[in-house]
Amino acid sequence: MKSPLISALLLAASLAFAATGSEAQEAAVAGSNGVATVVAMRQQSLVGTHGFIDRRVAFEKLMVQFPVPGDVTVREVNANGVPGKWISPDHGDSSHARTRRVILYLHGGGFYSGSSDSHRVLAATLAKGAQTDVLVIDYRRMPEAVYPAQIDDAVASYEWLLKQGYSASKIALAGESAGGNLVLELALRLRAAHQPLPSSMIAMSPIMDLTASGDSTRTNASRDPLLTRDGLLAVTRVYMHGADPRSPGASPLFADLHGLPPLLLQVGSREILLDDSLRLARVAAMDDVAVSVEVWPGMVHQWQLFPSLIPDARRALDDDAAFIQAHMTQSGEAQ
Repeated sequence: MKSPLISALLLAASLAFAATGSEAQEAAVAGSNGVATVVAMRQQSLVGTHGFIDRRVAFEKLMVQFPVPGDVTVREVNANGVPGKWISPDHGDSSHARTRRVILYLHGGGFYSGSSDSHRVLAATLAKGAQTDVLVIDYRRMPEAVYPAQIDDAVASYEWLLKQGYSASKIALAGESAGGNLVLELALRLRAAHQPLPSSMIAMSPIMDLTASGDSTRTNASRDPLLTRDGLLAVTRVYMHGADPRSPGASPLFADLHGLPPLLLQVGSREILLDDSLRLARVAAMDDVAVSVEVWPGMVHQWQLFPSLIPDARRALDDDAAFIQAHMTQSGEAQ
């Protein structure tokens, strides 16, 4: 029996062989940078699945194949009633919390999938790169829990970090896909409650507009092998549970972002969510938020999840680590 990885490689080769014209050129590039392998694995993992929970289970089975990098310690924690994993590059010694730094990581998965287990490789890679502990929380997921439960859990875990003695200037927020949405919504909640804000925010391939109104949801439809506009809207209908998806408390694109900490956005050029990042960057800039946006050529949704297969995933995570380190240092010096 072929391993899942071998089967994925064979499927990737067949997909590239079947493509023609510009699609063949794009497939050849994707094959050389590891993207075709990842796309094939993700597509294959979903065969025979039906509904959110089925897809959640399939994603978990896919991601557990990848080993956690060495020289990190992973332990379970309970952050104000929110379970998660604490991932440390230095054997988990958190006895000097007041002088330490931490990244609160909010995983992606369309608000219904993903976990601290599925994202442990990304989180461990980020922890090693930034030499910073990472807390990956298991917030409640839909369809069992809908908006705003996910944001409530993010707030609870952030408050827990403050109670552990971490200063806000030593906390960074990061997340991808739906987690990128939660990063911004958490920061907006903290600002509204006059809570101390984190040092920086990172949103990778984020969902910033739950109405899926960006032009790239149509113009990139044939180039994005993982997401569809109909699929995004199906998630929105369940997640919002009758609430307005244009609410600033659900779609950061429609929010006033004044006063939020520095933001790094990363998105792949092939994503239907490309415009979510580009439009959010404009809103942030107009609201006087320090914002950087990276558009990675040829990359697809959540490519950072696969640093062992996609070289640009490692490079993107290196950029994230450098951004976090720079802003934690600056905010620390300012205090």
